[in-house]
Amino acid sequence: MKMTRAASARVARRIATAAAYGGGGVGLLGGALVGVLFTEAQLAKRRVGGSEEVPPKADGVYGAPFALAHGQERRALRLAFLGDSTAAGQGVRRARQTPGALLASGLAAVAERPVELRNVALSGAQSDDLERQVTALCGVRGYTPDVVVIMIGANDVTNRMPPAHSVRYLSEAVTRLRATGAEVVVGTCPDLGTIEPVAQPLRWIARRLSRQLAAAQTIAVVEDGGRTVSLGDLLGPEFAANPRELFGPDHYHPSAEGYATAAMAILPTLCASLGLWPTEDERPDAARREGILPVARAAAEAAAEGGTEVAAVRGPWALLKHRRRRRLPEAEEPVPTGTPQVAATAGEEAGAGCAEDGA
Repeated sequence: MKMTRAASARVARRIATAAAYGGGGVGLLGGALVGVLFTEAQLAKRRVGGSEEVPPKADGVYGAPFALAHGQERRALRLAFLGDSTAAGQGVRRARQTPGALLASGLAAVAERPVELRNVALSGAQSDDLERQVTALCGVRGYTPDVVVIMIGANDVTNRMPPAHSVRYLSEAVTRLRATGAEVVVGTCPDLGTIEPVAQPLRWIARRLSRQLAAAQTIAVVEDGGRTVSLGDLLGPEFAANPRELFGPDHYHPSAEGYATAAMAILPTLCASLGLWPTEDERPDAARREGILPVARAAAEAAAEGGTEVAAVRGPWALLKHRRRRRLPEAEEPVPTGTPQVAATAGEEAGAGCAEDGA
């Protein structure tokens, strides 16, 4: 029951269109499967387990020595994280192992500037929590992020949120953040069909639903001016091949190695969004199966292959990129934002934050 990329693109476009015009969900499954899926879902939840641990707090400044590099003070770039337990770093015990810390360290090394990380992601969050998170992020007077990473969608699928609703909440958050001038990079819904305890046919359904949501998220985000990176690699082929190394103890959240794999996929796009990546790399390379495609087709292609970036080009067209992954520097522990050596370069300007700007 494999869908073609063209069919996947059509479904994703219908979901995104329904989200844009306030429609309901798109019916994807027949009622005959509901009983079987419900039973298998309950069994999977018992086998997966879960974690009650609070993710480590990784907020702070990374790359603090860059604050006075080259003999001049350099304002810290502001990196914000929104989303669910994956964005929060559930499953690891040290701040430097979280995706936020990994990307803040990597961004600081590329930019040769300190990076201030602020993470308001919440374990268990669905896309309807993004409005609260944007307000929490920007409620500090004078705070406006330079770039925001959002990782969301898995809980929407497992809790059966209508996909059009899920996409609409994400679109509203991206629009609000973009209105402040922030760049936005969204790690789309991971491939839930690779979770080990999930049996068939639930595994097939989980893969199909998560990929359809990822493609619809991509369409909405790109049309709202953001970029996406498909996170199939987060719970995708590499995880399926190396589950002991890339899944954490609860068999659901990534391990430290798993988060590093995801961060390596996101870092090039994060840097490109800020103009920190070589400009020649922005051209599509046919040898790497890159190109300029209709947005819906690019979204379907990306959802099927983890680590793929989609960015707007013009009108209904989007750039599909398979960026070369860059090895991450060893992540550091964060320096508290108020520490004297970085406070002067943190760049707190006067004025209202983005919660008011985006209202």
